[in-house]
Amino acid sequence: MKVYAKQIKLGEVLLPLKWLSYDTNETVLKDAFEQHGEIVEVKVICDHVSGKSRGYGFVKFASETAASTALKDMDGQLLDGRNIRMYYAHKR
Repeated sequence: MKVYAKQIKLGEVLLPLKWLSYDTNETVLKDAFEQHGEIVEVKVICDHVSGKSRGYGFVKFASETAASTALKDMDGQLLDGRNIRMYYAHKR
């Protein structure tokens, strides 16, 4: 099975995250992932009305190497009391 990372700009890779704790915010994500390489952006998707996390988000890395390391080290790890899942997005 061939899997593709979604390229945002040359070299940047966006990794979707799911099963985030509803308490996880963008600062928590940045702190958890910055050890794996340069982060361009983090985003936690929130409910429009309540402003609370919907349990998923994204981390955009500056390089494929950083994204690959983060995926290998963080997929299934405990963050804010929940085992997060992350993956390369399939090319549509």
